[in-house]
Amino acid sequence: MTDYYEVLGVARDASTDQIKKAYRRMAMRYHPDVTSEDGAAEKFRQVQEAYDVLADERKRSIYDRGGDPSGRASAGFGGAGGFGDFGGAGFDFTNLVDAMFGQQASRGPRSRVRRGQDALIQLELELHEAAFGVSRAISMETAVLCPVCQGAGAAEGSKPEQCRTCHGRGDVTQIQRSFLGDIRTSQPCPTCRGYGTVIPNPCGECDGEGRIRAPREITVKIPAGVDSGNRIHLASQGEVGPGGGPAGDLYVELIVADHPLFKRNGDDLEMVAKIPMTAAALGTELDIQTLEADQPDADPQEATVRLKVPAGTQSGTRLTVDGRGIPQLRGRGRGDLGVTLLVQTPTKLTEQQRELLRNLADLREETKVEAQVHKREKGRFERFWEALR
Repeated sequence: MTDYYEVLGVARDASTDQIKKAYRRMAMRYHPDVTSEDGAAEKFRQVQEAYDVLADERKRSIYDRGGDPSGRASAGFGGAGGFGDFGGAGFDFTNLVDAMFGQQASRGPRSRVRRGQDALIQLELELHEAAFGVSRAISMETAVLCPVCQGAGAAEGSKPEQCRTCHGRGDVTQIQRSFLGDIRTSQPCPTCRGYGTVIPNPCGECDGEGRIRAPREITVKIPAGVDSGNRIHLASQGEVGPGGGPAGDLYVELIVADHPLFKRNGDDLEMVAKIPMTAAALGTELDIQTLEADQPDADPQEATVRLKVPAGTQSGTRLTVDGRGIPQLRGRGRGDLGVTLLVQTPTKLTEQQRELLRNLADLREETKVEAQVHKREKGRFERFWEALR
C-alpha cells in the first residue's frame, strides 16, 4: 500500500492544516500545466490520491488502521496512465483550485450583523466660532437601531430558521463535468442570500433589517482655530449596521463663512480702516473692533483695541496689533491683527475749507506741483546695443 504520508512529506500525526499546506505545495510543483518534469503527471496523481484520503477524517482513520479507504486496490487510479486519468472518479478539481489560490470551496454563512457605513456631513461656522471654538447641535437622518426588535430582525416571539435550500451553509454548489474532472463552483444561496438562515416572520418596523432610518441629533464640539476643510472624526456616530451591527464613524467637514470686516490669512486676520487726510497728516488714535466683538458674551474691553497712527502715515500703510488674530489649532499662540490704513482725500469742500487748504499749500510751497516721473533703468542688453550704435 502506498504511504500517503510519505507522498505528501508529512508526519503521521500531522494536522489537517499541515496536510493542506503540504498538498498545496506539492500540487503547485507537480501539476502538468506548471512543470514539464518527467513523471510529474504520475507524481501529481499520487499527491491527489494522498490528499483525498488524509484530508478526510473517516478515510484517514480507515487508512491508519491498514484498510483501503477507497474500497479498491491501492494501485492508483486504475486507468491507463497519462493526463486523461484526471477525469477519473478520484479527482476533484475543486481541491486543485483551493491549493492554487488558498481558498476553500465553501465560504460558509455570512453574518447578518455587519458594521454600518461611515457618514460625512458639512457644517458651516461663523468666523468667530471657528476662531474661539463652539459646541453645535446638528441634525441628520441616518440608520438607527430598530426600537422594536433591537436589531434581531424577527418579530416578537420568533427567530431566524435554518435555510432549507443550503441547509445553513450559506452557499450552494454546482458541479460541471470537464476533461479535468468535476469542477465545483460555489455561489451565495438565492433563498437566504448567503446568511444560512431565513426570517419567516420579520419585524414589521424594520422588515427584518434590524435598523430603520430616522432623524437624529448630536452635539459636536468644535475646537478653537479650525479652518475650512478641517474634519472632525466622531467614532461610532455614523449609520448603525445591518442586523443592529456596530455603527460606522461620522466625519464633520467644516466650512467657515466669510466675514464682512475681517479676512483670514492663516492664523492672522486682516482688515482695512479708513482715516481722513488730516488725521493721517497729524497722527491720531483709532478704536479698532476685534473679532471678540462678535461673541455673544463679549467683554467690552476685549471687543476693541486702541491703535496709534503716527503722523505722516501714507495710504496703504499696514499696522499690526499683536495677538488679536486666530488661535493656533492645538497650539498656545495666536496670530496677529493687521490693519491696512486707507487715507481718504475729501471730494466736497466748502469755500472756507478750500481757503484753508490754499493757505496750507502756500505755506508748503505746493501751489505748483511738478509730477515726479521715475524713469525706468535700462537693462544690460539695451546698454550693450546703444554702445554698438
